[in-house]
Amino acid sequence: MSHRPIYLDNHATTPMDERVLEAMLPYFREHFGNPSSISHAYGWEAEAAVKQARQTLADAIHATPKEIVFTSGATEANNLAIKGVAEAYFSKGRHIITIQTEHPAVLDPCTYLQDLGFEVTFLPVQGDGLVNLTQLEKAIRSDTILVSVMAANNEIGVLQPLAEIGELCHQHQVLFHTDAAQGIGKIPVDVLDMNIDLMSFTAHKLYGPKGIGALYVRRRNPKVKLASQIQGGGQERGLRSGTLYTPQIVALPKRWNSD
Repeated sequence: MSHRPIYLDNHATTPMDERVLEAMLPYFREHFGNPSSISHAYGWEAEAAVKQARQTLADAIHATPKEIVFTSGATEANNLAIKGVAEAYFSKGRHIITIQTEHPAVLDPCTYLQDLGFEVTFLPVQGDGLVNLTQLEKAIRSDTILVSVMAANNEIGVLQPLAEIGELCHQHQVLFHTDAAQGIGKIPVDVLDMNIDLMSFTAHKLYGPKGIGALYVRRRNPKVKLASQIQGGGQERGLRSGTLYTPQIVALPKRWNSD
């Protein structure tokens, strides 16, 4: 009989599913190649695994594979989205809107940008935890470049009206980012129907390993520009340099993979 306490903190992290671990293990020893080394069989094996994982993730959210950028988790994805947009669009405007109940992985990058001269509006939420759409629209200015509102709150679980927020942003030609770490895999997410331009998520909230996540970056209507925050070997189309961690990447989409 186990004397350990019952675990009731899945919003913080989940235990890894045995099927996820089984999928990862061959890529530590047997198929250990670098997916960027495409001149031999070991690299081809790793490249094929990464390609399949990217396709599965894209299909799950109705995106295209080229719109998936692998990161170390949702925190890095949030930083790439927020700082990357700020740097890429600073000539258009330096105003960002978010809400006060966001995760620190969104609030802290916004505060960092304030120190660099950007203006950030931190909107309050209503008594039910939802953002007031009328107040949000009033906060949008001619120099607003990004709105960031999380999909599901990590403390109270409230689900923000993503489709309505996204439509509002697109009406004003403002990019819409959502931190979906607590929502992806638990609620249906369609980046096209919800008018989402950038979306962050991670594996360890979905019975996967810690240390792997992704950022969805829209490529059409509009095509989102991002400034890379990690320079190096040019992986992930130059948006996130660094040797791809194949075992982790294989694990990330297992939530949607029936194999």
